[in-house]
Amino acid sequence: MSVIKSSRSASIFSNLSAKPADPESGFTLLELLVVIVILGLLIGLVAPAVLRQLGHAKNSIAKQSIAQLGSVLDLYKLDAGSYPSTQDGLQALIAKPADVDNWAGPYIKSANQPLDPWGHPYLYQQPSTRPGLEYDLCSLGSDDKAGQPGSPGMICNQ
Repeated sequence: MSVIKSSRSASIFSNLSAKPADPESGFTLLELLVVIVILGLLIGLVAPAVLRQLGHAKNSIAKQSIAQLGSVLDLYKLDAGSYPSTQDGLQALIAKPADVDNWAGPYIKSANQPLDPWGHPYLYQQPSTRPGLEYDLCSLGSDDKAGQPGSPGMICNQ
C-alpha cells in the first residue's frame, strides 16, 4: 500500500508549525477600557445588594442573640428566683450579685458583657416598660439611637 500525500493535508499541518509570538501582540487600550467599564458596572450593581444583605444579617444575628440571652436569663431566674435587677444588668450572668443567694453561674462563657453585632452593649431593664413582658432586652440597632424599648430601629425581646 502506498501512502498518498495530498497537498491539502500538507497545508493544514504547515499552519501548526511553531512561530515566534509577535512582540507587539496584546490588548489594545480600547479593549482594556471596555473591560474596566464592564467591571465597574458589575461592582456598581452588585455592591449595594451585598451591603444590603449584610445589614439584614446583622439584624438577624441581633434577634437571635437576644433570644439566646433570653434563654440564659430564664435559667438565671430558675436558680435565683427572679430576673436580675436593672442595676445588676447582664453582668449578673457573669458575676454573682451581692443580693442573690442561689446563683449557679457564670451563665455565659465570656468574661465581658455581651455586645450586639454593632459592638454596643445590650440594654437590659427589669421590670419591663412593655405590657406582658417581665424584662426588656434590646439592641439599639445600626443607627445606635437610644429610645424606649420597642421604638423604631431598636431590636428587642418579644
